[in-house]
Amino acid sequence: MRTNVGTRSEDLGDKARRGGDKLAGAKQLGWLARVGLVARGLVYGIIGVLALKLALGDGGTATNQQGALKTIADRPFGKTLLVLVAIGLAGYALWRLTRAAVGHGAEQRDNGSDRVAALASGIAYGILCVTAVKIIADAGTGSGTPRETTAGVLGWSGGTVFIAIAGAVMIGVAAYQAYKGLARKFLEDAKTGEMSDGVEKGYTALGVFGHVARAVIFALVGYGLIKAAIDYDPQKAIGLDGALRKLADASYGPALLGVVAAGLAGFALYSMADARYRKV
Repeated sequence: MRTNVGTRSEDLGDKARRGGDKLAGAKQLGWLARVGLVARGLVYGIIGVLALKLALGDGGTATNQQGALKTIADRPFGKTLLVLVAIGLAGYALWRLTRAAVGHGAEQRDNGSDRVAALASGIAYGILCVTAVKIIADAGTGSGTPRETTAGVLGWSGGTVFIAIAGAVMIGVAAYQAYKGLARKFLEDAKTGEMSDGVEKGYTALGVFGHVARAVIFALVGYGLIKAAIDYDPQKAIGLDGALRKLADASYGPALLGVVAAGLAGFALYSMADARYRKV
């Protein structure tokens, strides 16, 4: 009896693995991943351009990913474009979650840290896709601000510990983004053999600049969360938009914000190029 149960379990496990391998290698998933990279680039491009205009005093604003989605929706034919972006974000999230679960794609295998990063990325972009769908349905974002969320968590038993851990994780992500950019680790995920010398140099420059810019933003968000936990003050918690405003208010703020905003715009262009050259 135990042997039969064990055999059935093994059969189910084998079927699940074969199903996962088939999904990971599917061309359709690869195309969804590439559409998702374009959608990611569009979102970061809007954030970077608006922040750059703010730094130049040209009427821009500091916004986050949700704000970028709303900006898309407010444009002519914006809802139609946002539907396409939502599809791209869903495809990107599905691709990343599949990589986390299976450990490989059609063109590349992942190590343990790659799978953890894929899981976090898949969840984040899945949430962003849901936000896009809610905006399309005129249901709002359905999520509170970082300060509201932090205020709620601080009220939990051990809430300050959770917030501090979240801040430490964000700083860890920032350090990884900086390392990935400065060490040019992102090139390992690209089909550099298909690039000309000029394309590879441009792709590399955008990747380094963009990853470092994201590292600065993530570090500021993490620092804000840790300060909120230490001071028991949710007002210290900030999101991406708050991090950009913090840069604008610092010494040499407009110049520093301009550099980071240009970096985010560079990351957007890198994402667009990644849609062509990424190993999926």
